[in-house]
Amino acid sequence: MTLFTRIIKGEIPSYKVAEDDKNYAFLDINPLVKGHTLVVPKLAEPEADYIFDLTDEQLKSLMTFAKKVAKGIKAATGCKRVGVAVLGMEVNHVHVHLVPLNNEKDMLFSNPKLSLPAEEMAIIANSIAEAMDKK
Repeated sequence: MTLFTRIIKGEIPSYKVAEDDKNYAFLDINPLVKGHTLVVPKLAEPEADYIFDLTDEQLKSLMTFAKKVAKGIKAATGCKRVGVAVLGMEVNHVHVHLVPLNNEKDMLFSNPKLSLPAEEMAIIANSIAEAMDKK
């Protein structure tokens, strides 16, 4: 079972942003910038670790859900755009990075990661969730 499956099942805590019956979004605990969110599909085991191994329906669901989350991130953070990256090298479970952007350098994965206090992470997650509810 992957780390992300354990997060989805509630075995490991996360800063949940949104959830539906097929997908789950939560803040990256080592964000590039405030609001950096991961979107993962809820998959039966064995979990797919490569986005193009998803069925067409799973991929459509994931990206449609990610779009809703991205709109919430943009509204909550006031960023210019939300960047999308699918790397999949860190955890063997399909995941999409949604990164608030004010310039292209905000999405350099070689940048130092932020370390934010739990209270701030909770506030960010809640503000994105609330912005999504207003859409």
